[in-house]
Amino acid sequence: MPAQSLAPTVLLTRPAAQSASFAQSLQARVEGLRVIVSPLMVTVLHTVTLPKEPLQGVILTSQTGAEAAGRLRTQLPDLAYCVGDRTAQVAREAGFRVQSAQGDAEALLALILREKPQALIHLRGREARGDLAQRLSAAGVFTQERVVYAQDAQPLSDDAVAVLSGKSPVLVPLFSPRSAEILGAAWQGLTTHAPLVVVAISQAVAEAAAFCPTKPVLSAHPDAPSMLDAVLAQLHAP
Repeated sequence: MPAQSLAPTVLLTRPAAQSASFAQSLQARVEGLRVIVSPLMVTVLHTVTLPKEPLQGVILTSQTGAEAAGRLRTQLPDLAYCVGDRTAQVAREAGFRVQSAQGDAEALLALILREKPQALIHLRGREARGDLAQRLSAAGVFTQERVVYAQDAQPLSDDAVAVLSGKSPVLVPLFSPRSAEILGAAWQGLTTHAPLVVVAISQAVAEAAAFCPTKPVLSAHPDAPSMLDAVLAQLHAP
């Protein structure tokens, strides 16, 4: 981050548990770092009816989706195709045999198409992107989908509004296009704006963060460890 007269604050907008874990990792490496947690979404789990026909695997594209799948574990096949390692870890802890694409939705699509299973189900959030089920079915891998959770928007906390409206620089890691869109709407509603740096987990998130006055910093890989490295690099930049 360019030199500033005031130290930056890190604003975390993921759900509380995920933000707390990320904050702990940051503060263990940067002494005296101020971190504000203001979740932009609250997770609401849905009750779903699963297909009766046999399935070969489940597709999981988020940690929350993996947690929802764990609640349905006895009704699902053993194999879980996971978008990244954190999702895979949650699925593994729920009892699934996992394969991780270690990337994004495109990497996951490529992994599944290499193996060509015959019948899958994608357990996703209401605002999922990428049309995985449709694209897989069109490629010969019959895939159904169920919406197992929603992430309803929440307003910024008073502390978050204060720092985003202040004079000190603020660094915001963003992990999804939806969180970028929600933050962008809140940002536009402020009357004054702090110097802002966004660290984006993917190009899609960077594009959704077009409200940021400066070009978003892109994580080297679409995963939490790379996001941590990218945020630390900004904090340590001259």
